[in-house]
Parts: sequence; structure tokens; C-alpha cells
Amino acid sequence: MEKMRQSQFFMPTLKEAPSDAVAESHKLMLRGGYIRQVTAGVYSYLPLGYRVLRKAEKIMEEEMEKINVPEMIMPHFLPATMWQESGRYKKYGDEMFKLKDRHGRESLLGPTHEETFTEIIAKNLKSYKQMPIALYQIQTKFRDENRPRFGLLRGREFVMLDAYSFAATREQLDQQFEDEARAFKAIFDRCGVKVHPVIADSGTMGGKNSTEFQAPAAIGEDIIATNQSGTYAANLEMAKSIDTFKQEPEALKELTKVATPNCDSIEKLSEFLKVPATRIVKSILFIADDKKVLVLIRGDKQINEVKLGHVLDADEVREATPEELLEITGSAKGGVGPIDAKYADKIIADETVKDLYNVVVGANETDFQFTNANLDRDFKVDEFADLRTANEGEPDPVDHEPLKFTTSIEVGHIFKLGTYYTETMGADFLDNNGKAQPVIMGSYGIGVTRMLSAVVEQHLTNNGIQWPKEIAPFSIHLIQMKMNDEDQTKLAESIEHALSPIYDILYDDRKERPGVKFNDADLVGAPVRITVGRKAAENIVEVKRAGDDKSTEIPVSQLVNFVTEELG
Repeated sequence: MEKMRQSQFFMPTLKEAPSDAVAESHKLMLRGGYIRQVTAGVYSYLPLGYRVLRKAEKIMEEEMEKINVPEMIMPHFLPATMWQESGRYKKYGDEMFKLKDRHGRESLLGPTHEETFTEIIAKNLKSYKQMPIALYQIQTKFRDENRPRFGLLRGREFVMLDAYSFAATREQLDQQFEDEARAFKAIFDRCGVKVHPVIADSGTMGGKNSTEFQAPAAIGEDIIATNQSGTYAANLEMAKSIDTFKQEPEALKELTKVATPNCDSIEKLSEFLKVPATRIVKSILFIADDKKVLVLIRGDKQINEVKLGHVLDADEVREATPEELLEITGSAKGGVGPIDAKYADKIIADETVKDLYNVVVGANETDFQFTNANLDRDFKVDEFADLRTANEGEPDPVDHEPLKFTTSIEVGHIFKLGTYYTETMGADFLDNNGKAQPVIMGSYGIGVTRMLSAVVEQHLTNNGIQWPKEIAPFSIHLIQMKMNDEDQTKLAESIEHALSPIYDILYDDRKERPGVKFNDADLVGAPVRITVGRKAAENIVEVKRAGDDKSTEIPVSQLVNFVTEELG
């Protein structure tokens, strides 16, 4: 273990956080001297912050070792050719730091390392007998965030654990996925961050099956949908719900074209025609790669573009611009509809449209609608799917309990990539029949520095931080009130000598006022605080847990038992 004298420890605290710091974790890490900004989204980790970072990394190393995954390290500087081969060089977009060397060769700073690991495997793994195998690294990554904010929560340079598994069979991949999920849960538990594993979108990572580890927090940028029983949890991007609306069956009425001037929203149209939004079908034109897709949904619901992207299996899905809309359909916004929509390569509808009767749809003419339109009689749909954004309070799809929305921070993400990269990059092996097959991959990541912010967000006190014991920068904060008091010095040094072989101790030996020392101690957030003060001659000290409002006096003879009980 380690001992440190605070008079020699670099910890530049601030009375007030900078005015541009919004997240509580950002404010406290700046005030406590854990980090300092170098430029937007890029931070230095000062001694206090680096101690927390290294302890978190050590936990990760231990848990990965338990599932027999060895550690290695890859370069930060990568050639563009691998990313061009996988197709992600363009797809990653402006978030990638791209550069050229003196010979004009395109390169990048690694935002993640699927391609690099796949290339290593392609060159060195040739037989099913070499699998399953997995590798990991803990390394700095680079992403050119458009709006870096909230301190370590959204930066342009950050530390990440990224692991990659390689299997010969789907059964091997499933086991690797379970092993990594178990290791991640143990890591988060030991680091003191509460998480929900949730159904998630794979995004630019590829693959279809993924789970996010979301840490509920007030400053979170994500929203997760959960039920009370804990049997359902999903990122809002992927959340499903049960639609409870049922339209009463009725006789089909005659299709009628009506003028609807200036009704370019569902609200305006509903008011003008005196019909509820549930009797209106919205029609929105999307461009999916090079295809024109008309998407239908009931008027009271919103299209979830992430779900739509999965259904269409397209690299890029975007809503048509007003100019494109007018050129393709002949109508401005609000007038587009599915009747005689010959311009559409495909018409896809949300499940809410399936059982509607006599609805309002656009007439493909600005300021005109059709009333009493009916599916199959007046318009056709090529495919139905769940395309809507779930709403809070709707029944979940498992136990039909009301969905609850919570803001949260994504701290980890695991993916079953399958053969997404290995087929493209030629990472084949010979199976037991001597036949070439693509290696089956998994990818597993923890945002290490982001996780530290999540821990702080979840462990705020009135005046500082209550660090979980395994990642606290120091396990014990020993504070001496008067440095010119011989009894206090003698007792404090004897406590330091007795406990430092077992625990990390920060000994505040500064000639500062008590108020300064206690304020700094709140920012250090050690699980145990020991104050040597006016009763030192009687061998009595004050002890305080980080979350306690008040300290308690105990004789030094009971100190070891108290510390052991608190810290183990």
C-alpha cells in the first residue's frame, strides 16, 4: 500500500467551479484537482484523478484475467486503408480525426480498434483449433466530438477498455458474450457504479445483437425505458411498447379529396378537420441509401429512425429535404400520402396503421388530403414493422407494466459482431472439415474515464464526493489539526505507520486552517477520515465515513477494528 504527505501532494483545489462547468461530476473533479482542461474535450489527469483512473483499470485487468482474456496494446496512429476496407472510413464521418503523413498517405487516430484486431487475426489465426480466443487493451481513443461537454462524459480524447473475441462457432461466441457480460457486471459492481444492462443499437459498430450498460444519472444524455419488475430494459432508441389504442370497426366510407390550407402539422390538420390524431396517418419520405422509402405511422406516434434503419438495413437513412420532397412527390410537407405514390421504391408502415379504418392521408398535393382512405382498398403497404418511439407509461412488451424513463450515462457496450468485419477483411479459418469459414467476432467496450464521471454523479455528497472504497484515490484521509502540537504529531505518525502497510493513506500535514483541511477532505472523498485533534494526548481520535454528516470520537485502541470493518 501507499502513504502520501499532503504537503507534497499536488492537488490544486478551487473554491468555485468554472462557470462553463454544468455537470456536477465536472464541477467536483475540477474543484478537487482531479483534472484540468487542456483544450475543448481534452483533459490532463492530475495525481488525484490518475490514482482513481489506475485503480479502476486494475479492477478491469483483474476481472478480464478471471475469464482468461490477455491484455495487449495497439497503436493510436492507424492507416486509413483498413477502415476503407471495412467501409467505416466514410461511415464514421466527421467524428474521426483524419490526417496525412509527409508522403500524402491517409491515416487516422483510432476511435476504436475492430479493424486493427481483425487484421492481426486474419494474418495469424488459421485453424478452428486456435479458437475461441479473446484479447483486450486499455487505451486512449480519439473522436472529434462536435460539442464536447460535461467534462469526461463527452470528450475528444478518452480512455477505453476495448476487448475483441474470435470464435469458430455461434455457440462459442454466445459463451464469450456471456463471459464478457459477467466480467463487465463485476467491474461496474466493484467500481461502485449502478448499471442497467439494456437492449441497444449497434450504430456504426456493425452486427445486430448488442447490450448497453447504462448508469442512471441526472446529467445522462441517454434515456432508458424500464419496467418496475426489472424484466425489461432498453435504450429509448430500441425500446418497444404495447399500443393499447383500438379503433372500433366501421363500414368503409367513400374516399374524398378535401382542401386543407396551411395544415402542415398533425395538430393543425386535426383541428381543421375536427378528427383525432388517431384517425390520421402521417406519411414521411425517407432516403435510405439510394432508395426512396415512404414511411407511414399513426398521427399520434413518432417515427424512430434507429428502428427504421434496422428494418431497412441501410447505411444511411435520412428524411427527405423540403426541396427533395417537392421534386419527388409534387407536394410540400403535410400533403404527402400513400395513394398512387408511384415515386416510392417501397412503402413501409408502423404496426399502428394496420387496423385503422377511414383515415386521413396526404393527397400528394400541397394543402390537400384524402379522407376515408383505407388500407388495401386505396393504398398498399409493402411491409409492417415496429417503427415508433415508445412513450413513457405505455405497457412494456414483457410483463405489460408501465414503462418508466430514466436519464442515464452509457458506460459500457457489448456487441455480437458476427462476421461483419471478418468477411470484408478476409479473416478466414479452416473448420474441422478443412473448409474455409469467416471468423465470428464479438466486441466489448467500457468508457473508463466516462465511467469515473458516472461514479461521481451517483456518489455526490452535500460538499463533495463519496468514493466507493475500491477506486477511492486514498482509502484513509488522516488529518492533523495543529502541526505544532507534539502530541498530535506523535499520534498521527503512529497511525500512519500502523495502517499504511495495509491501506492507502493521505496524511494532511499542511499548516492550514481546519476549515481548509475539511473542505479539501470532502473533495478527496476517502471512505474513512481520521482526525487527530485536541484529544490526542488522551489517545482519542475522530472518525468519519465519507457519507456521514458528523464525526465520532473513538479511542485509538478501537481504530484498527473500525477501519477493518469499513474497508475490509
